[in-house]
Amino acid sequence: MKIAVIGTGSVGGTLGRRWAELGHDVRFGVRDLADAAAKALVARIKGTARLASVRDATRDADVVVLATPYAANAAALAAAGDLAGKILIDVTNPIGANFSLAAPANSSGAEEVAKLAPGARVYKAMNQVGFEVMADPAFAAGTPVMFVAGDDAAGKRVVLDLVSALGFETIDAGELAIARLIEPFAMLWIHLMARRRMGRDFAFGILRR
Repeated sequence: MKIAVIGTGSVGGTLGRRWAELGHDVRFGVRDLADAAAKALVARIKGTARLASVRDATRDADVVVLATPYAANAAALAAAGDLAGKILIDVTNPIGANFSLAAPANSSGAEEVAKLAPGARVYKAMNQVGFEVMADPAFAAGTPVMFVAGDDAAGKRVVLDLVSALGFETIDAGELAIARLIEPFAMLWIHLMARRRMGRDFAFGILRR
């Protein structure tokens, strides 16, 4: 698939690298094509990966991954232009002051992203662990879980498959509004990592009888 990743930070860089190594055509959408760190990222990737402007990266992409800081979402999506009909995976978390959720009441960061990208098929996923787990989700105790929320069933199947290929147990959590539950769940991971000093090398799982 043609995957456009908006953002070359720890999360965007890790996801783009892993999908490129799995055989997908990855284009990182960046503001500055001469950015040394972004060029170094692409040079390290074993697979098809390149840099492009945000507009060029997303123009013919099958899937767009939003991996910017939450405060930069509006500018990034404005730079992307028309995403109507495209699968848009929101991996951001609306983190405010003192580890609070910054999304408006009765909404979620993902639902706000949907407002900024009218017509896009928006899904919440890959926001529930740190980039180290995204890079290597293998745990002796079992497979970490990743919840996915979104409205369009056909697009969700694509997202579930992409996430599963990374090594996660994927759970269809329901419609996009369920991001209102997934984002606080992600904040628990962040709280345990930063405030309870559990480190970054842990994830949640599902136990069944």
